[in-house]
Amino acid sequence: MRGEQTKGRGIALLPIVVFLVIFLGSGFLTGDFYSMPAIVGFLIALIVAFIQNPSLKFNEKISVITKGVGDENIITMSLIFLSAGAFSGAVTAAGGVESTVNLGLSIMPTNVAVLGLFIIGCFISISMGTSMGTIAALAPIAVGISEKTDFALPICIGAVVCGAMFGDNLSMISDTTIAAVKTQGCEMRDKFRANFLIVLPAAIITMVIFLIITRNANYLVSSGDYNLFKVLPYIVVLVGALIGINVFVVLITGTVLSVVVGLLTGSIAINEIFLGMGDGVTGMYDITVISIIVACIVALVKEYGGIDFILDFIRKRIKSAKGAEFGIAGLALLVDACTANNTVAIVIAGPIAKEISDEFGVDAKRSASLLDIFASVGQGIIPYGAQLLSAASLTGLTPFEIIPYLYYPILMAVSAILFISFRKR
Repeated sequence: MRGEQTKGRGIALLPIVVFLVIFLGSGFLTGDFYSMPAIVGFLIALIVAFIQNPSLKFNEKISVITKGVGDENIITMSLIFLSAGAFSGAVTAAGGVESTVNLGLSIMPTNVAVLGLFIIGCFISISMGTSMGTIAALAPIAVGISEKTDFALPICIGAVVCGAMFGDNLSMISDTTIAAVKTQGCEMRDKFRANFLIVLPAAIITMVIFLIITRNANYLVSSGDYNLFKVLPYIVVLVGALIGINVFVVLITGTVLSVVVGLLTGSIAINEIFLGMGDGVTGMYDITVISIIVACIVALVKEYGGIDFILDFIRKRIKSAKGAEFGIAGLALLVDACTANNTVAIVIAGPIAKEISDEFGVDAKRSASLLDIFASVGQGIIPYGAQLLSAASLTGLTPFEIIPYLYYPILMAVSAILFISFRKR
């Protein structure tokens, strides 16, 4: 029975298809993507996954999803969500967000504020190694800039997500980079160089696009009052990220410092700042629960052979070195779409990508780059990925309001496709 369960089966992908049909379909039919809460769609998909494969007993299915939820990546991601919520709530209650936004607008030309969010996001994410931490740190600032100017909130948070995905793909301490390098057997520096050359054009074009689309905005307010002491928690978080301190240490330090600053400046009472922290953490409950439910679905889909089906489907259609590179790219993209976690996608697809690269003579650094790039492309645009769900939770938007402004992930894919198509071998 075990052999049958791990055999590639297209039908095993049914829960993911059901979620997409329900979630996207209800939004398109009603014109309101709030009409179907994501958690409800995922719970229906989980029920479908449980009904599938009756040869596997219910208790055995529970065991499968328990192992999936207990994965290091899922636990880490959930803790980041809660830590980010605490920091966001504390720094907002202490007045740090407003002061930081006013300070930024006072020293930075208002017409490049959105571009500034993208560039800062790039630096933070490449230093911190996590897109989630970057989004948590910058989302409140994006909201503040949108409120102080005439820039639409989806554009501002879109710039943050774009910057976050830049570093998630390139950072030497990112889980995705480490997984790609280890599975393909290449040096970190070699992968970085190959990867950077591919994505640099995408980053430059993204900067130009943000400048163009925000050039005619009407600026409502140039700046307001700010207190440098209240900005301190953000400075500590940003500096800590830039020098590569662990994301948990950075967020917890920022939270504690926000409490201290709030009390010393008298901007808020101690009980109120803790209430603010509690509200921030509570605001991340939905995304945390969704991450757990998605992990359950992915574990069952993998157990039933859904991931193996994708791996086999792509591997059988490769005929040349160029085809091998496209195959690795498609492999990473499809597996990420099914797992909604780019690190997990690379770990799953990595061994198959290594076989393909060895057979068709693809450099290990190129294979690692393509794995990381296209897993990040998928993660940056799927509406049920942790990055977009987190950005939506922190700003009160829906993922579909943010997606039209995610220029960087799309351009990163275009740049990589052109590089595969026209590079001499």
